[in-house]
This record gives sequence, structure tokens and C-alpha cells, in this order.
Amino acid sequence: MKSFKVPEFYRSPLISAVKQYHKIQDPKKKDNAPAILDFGPVQFYIARHFGFCYGVENAIEIAFKAIEENPGKRIYLLSQMIHNPAVNKDLNERGILFLQDTQGKELISFDTLTINDVVIIPAFGAPLDILDILEKKGIKTQKYNTTCPFVERVWKKSEQIGKNNHTIVIHGKYNHEETRSTFSRSAIHSKAIVVRDISEAKKLAQYISEDKSQQEFEKEFGGKFSDGFNVKKDLLKLGVINQTTMLATETEEIADYFKKTMVQKFGAENIMQHFADTHDTLCYATNENQDATEGLLNTDAHLAIVVGGYNSSNTSHLVELCERKFHTYFISSAGEIENKNLIHHFDYFHNKMLITNNFLPDKNPLKIVITSGASCPDSLLDEVMNKINSFFTQTKPLESVLANIKSYNFS
Repeated sequence: MKSFKVPEFYRSPLISAVKQYHKIQDPKKKDNAPAILDFGPVQFYIARHFGFCYGVENAIEIAFKAIEENPGKRIYLLSQMIHNPAVNKDLNERGILFLQDTQGKELISFDTLTINDVVIIPAFGAPLDILDILEKKGIKTQKYNTTCPFVERVWKKSEQIGKNNHTIVIHGKYNHEETRSTFSRSAIHSKAIVVRDISEAKKLAQYISEDKSQQEFEKEFGGKFSDGFNVKKDLLKLGVINQTTMLATETEEIADYFKKTMVQKFGAENIMQHFADTHDTLCYATNENQDATEGLLNTDAHLAIVVGGYNSSNTSHLVELCERKFHTYFISSAGEIENKNLIHHFDYFHNKMLITNNFLPDKNPLKIVITSGASCPDSLLDEVMNKINSFFTQTKPLESVLANIKSYNFS
């Protein structure tokens, strides 16, 4: 796989050593056992896969290339390049400005753009109408287009099933940048609709079964379907794709549910005419990170810490998985850990910050699961571990810890 020029300050000597250990021990990526960093009073269980993915490293390389190649020019990002505050703050400090927020609201008027400006397309891609506005201004977006190739793969899948007259069901968050980009392309080839989760999928299935009316549909799914959507005509043939950072198990559950619904309505012998078997359209990194997090759930850790941007979809799903077993703290950086007894962390389900006292249990050794989202620099995990280690005495020296990395034994 291609390697990218990512600034060294995003890297981490500690995490790099762990990843190199995994690479040597498991070159074919078949083992999801986490690595153990044993500092004595604290043991960290490090996920088999985590951190920057192919698409993120590609985006960062292109963004820094844009800065280097365009001295004196105004450089803009259409919106946050990736969902990590540290990376976006760094780009801001280097002179890159954001044209939109994550909801697509203008922060800087497009009317101020000129043909001499540089606009970087984020890893999530961009809706076609936005690209059209930029092209009409003479701004060439392809040179600094950081759209993840795995997102583009989903677009190709939507085109394929749309050309076969299947309505495209997108499993995603309707206001997420990537989903908006995917929706704009899907709607060219066929009708399209976004469902957030299995609950919304079941609601949509009621219209397939003709249990609800067009009027109810427009009220229930307002803003989530393409123009002219007709429940009597446009729910006869379906195909499911997804925002690449959603939970793989939930995408599979949604697709299976729609397939079952279509079988009930049209019969198993006719299912090929009414349901496109699209398989999974998640990116490899999302799959690997989620599988690795499942591996963390098999450990005997006392708590979990997940590091990443609070608006990062893939990171929130890692939190969701960890919460199945552990007290889990979702933080953006080591700065959220105030001291040994107090942590600020994000409740993604209710979209609010929380404060928890005495978050580190009195255990010896204290065992902590730690992982991060695909847009999180490894250096942030280093800082979190160093912060926690600072609360304890007689921790082992780093050289000794790195010389004795081992894999967790599930037996």
C-alpha cells in the first residue's frame, strides 16, 4: 500500500513501535489481539488497528502540498478535511480557512472566491452542486481533491445499482458531509433516501408494505429523500450502500431487513428482481478498526479510553462498541484529563460534555483499553498515556516497556 508524507509531529515513537510489533507478529492481519504496554502500575491494551487510515493520510499529504505550492495565495478547505480538531486547528494556523461548517453552512461567502483562489476538497468529498459553483468560478478542484478512494467506491456502487433502476438506500447520517456527497451522486442515477439506523429502516419498510401513506412518508423522512420520491413506485426495487464510517454490523442488519421485507412482498423466487445484493461498502479501515475493537472487548481491562474528534462518525462507533463492556471515556486529547480523579468526556449519544470524578479505579495493575478513530494522530494517544502515567510512581522506563511489548493472550 502506498505510503504518504505525513508530518512527523502527527507520528508517535511509542505508537509506531506498537504498530511495528503488530506488523511483525501478524503480517497478514489475521489476529485481533491487542498489544500490551506494561508500565507496571498501569497496563495499556492497544487495539490491533487504529489511527490514521489511507484516506486521511492521503488528505493530509495533499493539504500540505497545497500550502507548499501556493505561497501568497488564499487557500480554503470546503469544510473540515477530517473530523479531528487537532489536525484542523493545525491547518488553520498554517493559513487554511474553512468555507463551510460540517453541516454545510457557509462560514465564508462563496461570492468572495476568485479564479486565483485554491479550494481543497475534503476526504468526505463534496456535493455536485458545490463543485459546480466552484467550477463556474474557474476554480479547478481536481488538483487538491482529497476525496477518499473508498468513498468514491461507494459512489460507483450507487451508480451501478441506480442504473438498474433500484432506489438507493444510504445507511448514514443525513447531514454528514460524506452522506451529502453520496446522496448528491445517487440522486442522479435513481431515487435515493437516507436511513440513520435499523429503527429508521423499519419505519421505511412500513411504506414498502404499504402500511403508511405518501403524506406520512414526507413528514417522517422530510429532508432525507430525493425530489419526486413516490412510495408506491420507488420502493419496488432497492439497493443498500452506506456512509463508509458506519457500524458494519448495522449496515448488514439493515440490508438483511430490507431483503426480508422484499421477500415477504414479492416472494423469494423474485428477490433478484427487487433487491440488489451490494455487499458491504464500508472502507477497509473502518472494518479493521471495528474488528480490532471487538478484540478489545475480550480483554480483562477495567475501562476504555477512545481518542478522536467528537464529530467523527467512525470514532463514535468505536465508543459504541467499547461501551458494550467497559466504562468508556470519549476524549479529544489528553487535555480532557484534568487529574487522576477528574476527566471531561463526550457523551456522543446525547451530544454533550460530561465530567466524571474518580474515573480511574483503584486497581493494581490498572488495565486500560485505548484506541482512536481513523482521523486521530498517533501523537495524541502518546499524550494520553503519558498523562495517565504521570499520576503513578515507579512506572517502568519507556525503553524497557518497548522492549517487552506482548500480545494479549485470550486463553
